[in-house]
Amino acid sequence: MSADTSTEQRVGARDGADTADAADETAATTETTDSSRSADPVIELSDVEFGYTATPVVRDISLAIEPGEYLAVVGPNGSGKSTLMKLMLGLLEPDQGTATLFGESAHRFDDGQRVGYVAQHASASKEMPITVREVVKMGRFPHVGFGTLSSEDWQVVDEALVTVGMGEFANRRITQLSGGQRQRAFIARALASEAEMLVLDEPTVGVDAESVDAFYDLLESLNDQGITVLLIEHDLGAVTDHADRVVCLNGRVHFDGPTEEFVDSDALARAFGTAANLAGDGG
Repeated sequence: MSADTSTEQRVGARDGADTADAADETAATTETTDSSRSADPVIELSDVEFGYTATPVVRDISLAIEPGEYLAVVGPNGSGKSTLMKLMLGLLEPDQGTATLFGESAHRFDDGQRVGYVAQHASASKEMPITVREVVKMGRFPHVGFGTLSSEDWQVVDEALVTVGMGEFANRRITQLSGGQRQRAFIARALASEAEMLVLDEPTVGVDAESVDAFYDLLESLNDQGITVLLIEHDLGAVTDHADRVVCLNGRVHFDGPTEEFVDSDALARAFGTAANLAGDGG
């Protein structure tokens, strides 16, 4: 407002400005709240401890996974990797501490369509007399129940198949696929559910080397599209080649940080008790 503006104009303008300021403040508060909500960690563990007996399997675990991260959990056999994954997904409840999934108690979280899980072995599917497209169709059930899929649902299914490079195998029996192809089919199922996070438990066990490379290229592509990737993996070479962040576990966290720093750290020696080979199997 210029210096020669009249007093009457100033008073009138102040009334309007006060109203506008109040509206702006409300909008800013709403925007901040929405921003904070969208910025919540996908997974957050605080001082978590859990044991199947009186002896803890994991203890003093505190970490957060942010939306869009590509994080790998590594550690020797029996280090608690699978237990940690189950705590993150709410399949186990901590003896101590808290675990949240998308801002809710992980143990009570029931919006399963937001999480896509790919198990270590897809071998159970070998006995399923259904096609690849029917497997991927299952990803739509959280949205439509077990009723008839609409044309839009089928479009999502077919797009998921194309995304993972399995479009030409849509009508092939799941029993006729290689291990790598089956894992791709199960990732397509997760994509069809419109999952925001993929959780993969040693997904390339028994998969040939060429398929493994293509599999990790697919994960990187999906991560680039904004999908959070949580990988439980024994292959340290694959982890250091692809993951952005590494959590090294053996009962407790020995390292949590960028992959480049993990490679240069002594976390492997501390977690594995020996100098593990980053180029091969980490146990």
